[in-house]
Amino acid sequence: MNTDNTTEAPHPGLSFAAFVTLMAGFMALNGLAVDTMLPALPAIGEELGVADPNDRQWVITAYFLGFGIFQLFYGPLSDRYGRRPVLLFGVSVYALFSIVTVFVSNFDGVVASRFLQGAGSAASRVLIVAIVRDCYSGRQMARVMSLAFMIFLSVPVLAPAIGQGIMLFVSWHWIFLGLALFALGLTAYAWAKLPETLRPEHRLPLSMGRVLTAFKVVVTTRNSIGYSVAMTLILGPLFGYIVSVQQIFADVFQVEALFTVYFAITAISMAIASLLNSRIVERLGTRMVSHTALCAMLIIALLGLLIEQLGYQNLFTFVAMQSTIMFCFGLSAPNFGAMAMEPVGHIAGTASSVQGCITTVGAAVLGFLMGQSFNSTTVPLISSFAVLSAMAIGVVLLTEGRMFKALHEAPVAK
Repeated sequence: MNTDNTTEAPHPGLSFAAFVTLMAGFMALNGLAVDTMLPALPAIGEELGVADPNDRQWVITAYFLGFGIFQLFYGPLSDRYGRRPVLLFGVSVYALFSIVTVFVSNFDGVVASRFLQGAGSAASRVLIVAIVRDCYSGRQMARVMSLAFMIFLSVPVLAPAIGQGIMLFVSWHWIFLGLALFALGLTAYAWAKLPETLRPEHRLPLSMGRVLTAFKVVVTTRNSIGYSVAMTLILGPLFGYIVSVQQIFADVFQVEALFTVYFAITAISMAIASLLNSRIVERLGTRMVSHTALCAMLIIALLGLLIEQLGYQNLFTFVAMQSTIMFCFGLSAPNFGAMAMEPVGHIAGTASSVQGCITTVGAAVLGFLMGQSFNSTTVPLISSFAVLSAMAIGVVLLTEGRMFKALHEAPVAK
């Protein structure tokens, strides 16, 4: 683990910029698999005979579930066999089932292949966090993750337009072919350039007892489980927004043709927030930044509900509200992830697996429930942001005892 700029480069063969960019590229696999699908959902539903528009949300939810559940397996495997081979295997699985989906001709098959595509992509979620944790810690880790997160967040801005652009010329099946080609390109580059970051002396035996012990450490270490649950609560309504966003702009605001533009406007605020976070987190501290953003998220959601109840909700107010909420998310999520990982860095692979499974599966379930409650208004979405951000504040208070601990980071609580 590299903790300062004077020690040996933690990723030889790759510059800092190349390392961050490659990590962001692997992170982008997940965003591309989700966001390029959004404009394709009506076409998928129509071609495969899906009568209820809410059922089309399974194309997104199935992917999230596979992405979440299989994170449990990649961490222990990477602690035993190293980060590099496990990452390359998972991304290859992602590419394989992207290709399989091109040839699927029924909705159940699409849902199943999406689940397995997510299962492959889960390796990128686990291994990127573990690789970064192998190389950096503390605020440096938060900075690296924030920079990678910033690049990654360009995906939601561009991906829906990419998916829509592809469908102007060919069918939705070709989106999956594009995903496969991108994954294979990343795999080839990482095979040639990415070194193994887990030192041989830090490898752990693959045994059920050790894995269960590591799981116990993760879920009984207060900061680890506390910030994982808080992340789940703020990620849930974001997933709900993603699975229902096409319906919101088409059915509520009647701007289906331009929904990719409005989605990009709301998404770009997260990238801006991540860039800001990378500039201020080392000076202000992860807690001050993320706790302030979490409180602001609650206030904005409550204001959105008030606007809705007064009958003033329109396209402009909704886009403004959603953009500011996602800005707050961009200041919270990277810091929550770094704080959850910090006390369990000695078992980074397994820790990342457990934390990722908790946050992704939990958020997928919450987001799916929110998406299924879509009733041609924005009330379910805004209510979920308000309720779940308030619950996240409660979890942070239970975890830390108080909020807004600034320059002096709190000691690890167990």
